[in-house]
Amino acid sequence: MAGAKYSDSGVDVEAGERAVELMRSSVARTQRPEVLAGLGGFAGLFDVSAYRNMKQPLLATSTDGVGTKIAVARAMDIHDTVGIDLVAMVVDDLVVCGAEPLFLTDYIATGSVDPVRMAAIVAGISEGCVQAGCALVGGETAEHPGLMEPDEYDLAAAGTGIVDAESLLGPDKVHAGDVLVAMRSSGLHSNGYSLARHVLMPDADALNRVVSDLGRTVGEELLEPTRIYSRDCLALIDAVEVHAMSHITGGGIAANIARVLPENLAADIERSTWTPQPIFSVISGEGGVALAEMERTFNMGLGMVAVIAPQDVDRAIDVLALRGVDAWACGNVRLRGADEQGDAAAKGGSGGIVRVVGDYVD
Repeated sequence: MAGAKYSDSGVDVEAGERAVELMRSSVARTQRPEVLAGLGGFAGLFDVSAYRNMKQPLLATSTDGVGTKIAVARAMDIHDTVGIDLVAMVVDDLVVCGAEPLFLTDYIATGSVDPVRMAAIVAGISEGCVQAGCALVGGETAEHPGLMEPDEYDLAAAGTGIVDAESLLGPDKVHAGDVLVAMRSSGLHSNGYSLARHVLMPDADALNRVVSDLGRTVGEELLEPTRIYSRDCLALIDAVEVHAMSHITGGGIAANIARVLPENLAADIERSTWTPQPIFSVISGEGGVALAEMERTFNMGLGMVAVIAPQDVDRAIDVLALRGVDAWACGNVRLRGADEQGDAAAKGGSGGIVRVVGDYVD
């Protein structure tokens, strides 16, 4: 009797090799001069000697995934956008401390390697890296038959950036009187999809429903890629006095901004300074979701917020506008009152407080 083979367990090594070949051209688009090794090595190599002029170079690292947005991609059989989301979630966490994203590695787990689907996913990751200006230096595609269904997959990535210690952004640089400058999101980004799917996606057929307020189908709206702000934020740091930045992800507006404020300061965010995209009112209206729950779950139209020295606000908005980023002053930093509480605890447990006040513009 013939012995068992790896393929008998559901792992197709040849499919994995075909997937790597299909990925090769996408990965090549992301390469920077500092990358020393090509696709296929055991480890990626990145030459950091170009940064020897920094007084105290600090490496920054971040890791994240895409969450249940992948369920929408699977249901629609569109896989070349969630990779952009993956990169965005990592690099935009790096840049908030002032770090330039240098390189990224990805991890794809799947029930069965479909070379075309894997190549589409990596094409999206590569596009995200191009937008962010970082290199995709390596990754892993793992086949998990028996643990995941054949068409199931999940994504994760880790990124590394660099910043000089004297240029590090954070709570210690924030002062009363600073102004918060908002950068508009492209929509839901990659957070709150469990709630969004619960309301809008009772079954896969619901993704084909055209919603007049959205001007497109539910599926098209839910797959809108996350905006990548890293290059815009770096340009802003070069142009004006930026004290801190907050990437508005899971936990919403108040919790994410509070974490970049010192404990003795507070910020008031004025809803009257913007109108959230229609997708937020659709979810709230169709699901009967209260405003507080919406603001705890979604970005509500704010993808990134910079804490700026007051004299630089107009310049900051102009710099971002020239880069195609819709930006505006959305609030102010002030001293925190005795025993004053915010709308949500700082994500991570420490920081100042944030109150979101007023009404959104219809």
